[in-house]
Amino acid sequence: MNILVINCGSSSLKYQLISMDKELVLAKGLVERIGNEGSILTQKVEGGATYVNKVQMKDHKDAIKYVLEALTFGNTKVIQSLSEINAVGHRVVHGGESFKQSVVIDSKVKSILNDCIKLAPLHNPANIIGIEACEALLPQVPMIAVFDTAFHQTLPDYSYIYPLPYELYTEYGIRKYGFHGTSHKYVSEKAAAFLNKDITKLKMITCHLGNGASITALDGGRSIETSMGFTPLEGIAMGTRSGSIDPAIITYIQKEYNISIKEVENILNNKSGILGISGVSSDFRDVEKASKEGNARAKLALNVFYYKVKKFIGSYAFVLGGLDCLVFTAGLGENSAETREAICSNLEHFGIKIDPSLNQVRGKEAIISSSDSKVKVLVIPTNEELMIAKETMLLI
Repeated sequence: MNILVINCGSSSLKYQLISMDKELVLAKGLVERIGNEGSILTQKVEGGATYVNKVQMKDHKDAIKYVLEALTFGNTKVIQSLSEINAVGHRVVHGGESFKQSVVIDSKVKSILNDCIKLAPLHNPANIIGIEACEALLPQVPMIAVFDTAFHQTLPDYSYIYPLPYELYTEYGIRKYGFHGTSHKYVSEKAAAFLNKDITKLKMITCHLGNGASITALDGGRSIETSMGFTPLEGIAMGTRSGSIDPAIITYIQKEYNISIKEVENILNNKSGILGISGVSSDFRDVEKASKEGNARAKLALNVFYYKVKKFIGSYAFVLGGLDCLVFTAGLGENSAETREAICSNLEHFGIKIDPSLNQVRGKEAIISSSDSKVKVLVIPTNEELMIAKETMLLI
């Protein structure tokens, strides 16, 4: 069975074609600058060369047409015909409270997705465009929506309700939703399997650390707390996002600088976090390099990040009432030994102790905790596309 996984952005499209028999990625690619000058499709074929097609793509339907051609024609062909695509799994950022799990897409589902645009105005429109483009080009193929928010629908009400007038929740849906759910679900299941443990018996914290970052507390495989909230802006400091701050800062900035709320949102989402403090970059590799070269602001930015992550781990361990397993994933979590070491330092009293030699691992599953650590500390590379494919296969 072959599953095509589609992840649409406003002007980009990431995709993978996965053979589920052996969970083998037949091809994966990226389409950039859709609707703009210089559109480009880059596809990597498993065990083969990289294919690049520079062709003007006016919209997502155009882009998906070229993706399907790349999969079925020329030196990048991995299937004989489109009939070998058994289903399409779509990453959808926001399902609101309507979807607690992945669903087969129909007109009712699309109507609800449109209603959720107000909750994810940057993401859901692109996701819907991708769905409709695939429906037009693959009319007989089942379409599945896999939601970033669905995994966190198990949060208890006292976790997801904000201390605001209650009608803001009932009338406008203002509550914690959480994001990166597909990643947290994937790595938690992989961690349990790697440890040969029953996930329903584990208390676990998963740390998805990249340019966007979130932390989730899982009790028996269910999300009971997560750091991102109503939007992905809440939580720890990230590459360009501020994370949680005193909300009065927003109105203070607006008044002092005499700027619009849109400009304040731009500051908080695109000019803050590690970039804002360091003044160097939102890329942790650049900031780590600058810190080692003596840049004080770069060092401060990293220390702020480590401190914020450590605070969430500590509070979540108490929320869980204990901790069996701590997992690091995503670009930074999987590849930066320095980050993992800094976050876990001085947590020995709470049963978290990593082995410096085992910690020198990049991008592969590994236990990095010492033999006398009460808490197992793991590195588990995330694979959101495979998780989407698995969810899709279950539904068809």
